[in-house]
Amino acid sequence: MADASEDGSGHRARLRQRLFEGGPDALLDHELVEYLLALAIPRRDTKPLAKKLLREFGGYGGLMAADPAAIARVGELSEGAVAALKIAQASALRLLEQGVKARPVLASWQALLDYLRADMAHLPVEHVRVLFLNSRNILIANEQMWEGSVDESAVYIREIMRRALDLHATAIIVVHNHPSGDPSPSQQDIRLTRDLAEAGRHLNVTLHDHIIMGANGHKSLRAEGLI
Repeated sequence: MADASEDGSGHRARLRQRLFEGGPDALLDHELVEYLLALAIPRRDTKPLAKKLLREFGGYGGLMAADPAAIARVGELSEGAVAALKIAQASALRLLEQGVKARPVLASWQALLDYLRADMAHLPVEHVRVLFLNSRNILIANEQMWEGSVDESAVYIREIMRRALDLHATAIIVVHNHPSGDPSPSQQDIRLTRDLAEAGRHLNVTLHDHIIMGANGHKSLRAEGLI
């Protein structure tokens, strides 16, 4: 039987005990990643690998949001090891999303921002997500509608409004991320937002907000007085 010091089981037992006694804040970022990887690679010292992945992807959020193929390539990892990281991300997002469902979205705004930050702030490519709401501002659907920038505003507006009408939504919240990390709205963001709000007025679909997420924070175009 292998000695605990040789296969790392003693170290992992100590990490586990700290987690049980102190909760998630008891472990550093690299220790969380180290332990997740150890679930799939039990006979390997995963601390150096965890630190390498965090360094390459710019921290915990960037690693969790990274494309699985990129994680596998950088870490030289099997699908099982990558899945250990991605299941942690999926579980966190599922938990945060529960704070938004079945409640008026405008009354649980911080819960919405927490979910969106975890889901979108660290994505390396621009994504557009739309939340469709009913007349009580309860979430009907939460859909990613594009990956990559949308150059044609008419296409952007038409597809969102068509989907809102299909779902019988009376209000929407549009969210996209800035991979640069800076959430400041561009002139195109402002123009698209105002055009979308105007189109919604003609169709009785209210644009509650357009939120831009970035690693350095978020911007609400309504809070900025741009809607």
